[in-house]
Amino acid sequence: MKKNFKEVPYGDITKINPIDIPEFNVLTGGFPCQPFSISGHKKGFDDTRGTLFFDVARIIDKRNPNLVILENVKYLIHHDKGRTLRIIIKTLEELGYYVSYRLLNANNFGLPQNRERIFIVASKIKFFQFDRLKKIPTPKLKYFLDEEGDFEILEKEEYTLIDNPKMQSSGLIFVGYRNKNGWKKGVRPNTSHLSRVHHQPNRIYSVNGTHPTIPSQETSGRFFIYDDEKQYVRKLTLKECYKIMGFENEKQYHIPAESYKQIGNSVAIPVVHAIAKEVKNQGLI
Repeated sequence: MKKNFKEVPYGDITKINPIDIPEFNVLTGGFPCQPFSISGHKKGFDDTRGTLFFDVARIIDKRNPNLVILENVKYLIHHDKGRTLRIIIKTLEELGYYVSYRLLNANNFGLPQNRERIFIVASKIKFFQFDRLKKIPTPKLKYFLDEEGDFEILEKEEYTLIDNPKMQSSGLIFVGYRNKNGWKKGVRPNTSHLSRVHHQPNRIYSVNGTHPTIPSQETSGRFFIYDDEKQYVRKLTLKECYKIMGFENEKQYHIPAESYKQIGNSVAIPVVHAIAKEVKNQGLI
């Protein structure tokens, strides 16, 4: 943030006194998603990171902004049979807000990434109408890729392509997997490839479809794509990962591992832009 926006965060939210925060009218945030993610242990509010939502609520209570926009992972909807989400909504309602939420996919807002996230909009004025968001047809991944670069291209013996790949409803086209050595002891004959197929970092997707969700856990950036025109499998570049999140301008990157983590923890820019535009259109600010 300091490198790109010349801003320095206040610091640990649990140690900030809301009174010390300058006056503001809109609060946007995403309390840590790991407690609610299928990639984590799904402990929810039993995980100390999950309780950070209540620190957000503490600031809302003291500063009383007109609008609150929160984002989190898809699994938040189902966590603890829906009770976790109900607690969040009830807390915001008790603070005097009209609360709406919707699961939105980045591939409906002009990005070639199957990235589903829940967005919660809480307003002091009225309910936010998610149905009025303007959606854009899903583009193909290939239109977001660089023509030239220092690409990490796999040798043909390093991967296997499947026959007759089909596009999934999400827009993904799974075309093959990397030939990585895995656990062999006790594996039934002709099934050794299955462990590779089912591990996301080993899967390869066509540039004629969309890309899977970029996760924060994949700090090595093992996102491999197949270009049928150029007849090769290569790794997405760091710059391309930023592009399919909606970052258009050049950024000053950290070391690769931290950058991949930041990308996975970010939000899809066009989705947030569409919400912000409609918030204004609906007179909520």
